[in-house]
Amino acid sequence: MNYKIDNLQYCKWSREVFQINRDAGLDAVHVTIVYHENYDEFLQRIKEWNKLFEENSDLIYLGKDYKDIEKAKIEKKTAIFFGFQNCSPIEDDIGLVEKVYQQGCRFMQLTYNNQSLLATGCYEKTDSGVTNFGKEVIKEMNNLGIVIDMSHSAEKSTLDAIEISKKPIAITHANPSFWYKAKRNKSKTLLKKLSESQGMLGFSLYPHHLKDNTNCSLESFCDMIARTAEIMGVKNLGIGSDLCLNQPDSVVNWMRNGTWTKTKNYGEGSTQNPGFPEQPEWFKDARGFKNLENGLIKVGFNKNEVNGILGNNWFNFYKEIK
Repeated sequence: MNYKIDNLQYCKWSREVFQINRDAGLDAVHVTIVYHENYDEFLQRIKEWNKLFEENSDLIYLGKDYKDIEKAKIEKKTAIFFGFQNCSPIEDDIGLVEKVYQQGCRFMQLTYNNQSLLATGCYEKTDSGVTNFGKEVIKEMNNLGIVIDMSHSAEKSTLDAIEISKKPIAITHANPSFWYKAKRNKSKTLLKKLSESQGMLGFSLYPHHLKDNTNCSLESFCDMIARTAEIMGVKNLGIGSDLCLNQPDSVVNWMRNGTWTKTKNYGEGSTQNPGFPEQPEWFKDARGFKNLENGLIKVGFNKNEVNGILGNNWFNFYKEIK
């Protein structure tokens, strides 16, 4: 059976978005439910999601492991997997790792751009690597079945996480720096280490991470995937679109700045335009998976490889989460 999985979205969630994901045939989506929230604020996000599940039970439900993806395929629904783009909900308390797991968290970034209590983000000048607290949290995440996500982390910290973790880690939404040098796109050295450890890379469709940004061509994007496959192998590749459908531009301020600064910092590629960039024409939303399928075939991938990149590889990774 073939699965379609988008392993990162941060949309303004509504029935419209859930229907788009169903129209795209997505069996699972890893959704960001936390950026800078503390534990109590995380619980509020859970309440909001419980209401969405109740109101849209014909389209979505909470996913906790790969069996929920199998179920979604059969029932023609989308399994929603919770993830954090920062470690803020666990505060400075190792005991909260288990509590967020019990509430459904299955992915957690050790840091979002900046230094955290666990590791260094890609915007810091000095990368000191994974901290003592970070080592303990990785151990606990491994024990519970929460995936270590290093999408916004700096190089040494990511290499540390690969080495420390007893289970494969993920970079759910980023691209290779050899193709386009965004701050959080990843080096060849790192990608090779990631694949050697059976970790996953989810390619991002967020324009600030794309060559030519909004004007990035489908052919260029698919050629980038083909070149990355030469480094990592096809089985370690997937999609983590980083779609932010229907989000107001004010959300960028929250994403970049949280509560740690009063200075407006809109992040990489967005000094001139602090709002969300336009998506490429061929990937306006998840229905662009069909264009990706055609583009990947055109650059030389066979059908099995394409099915892997569009979902089966993530499905296999989910099977190894616990």
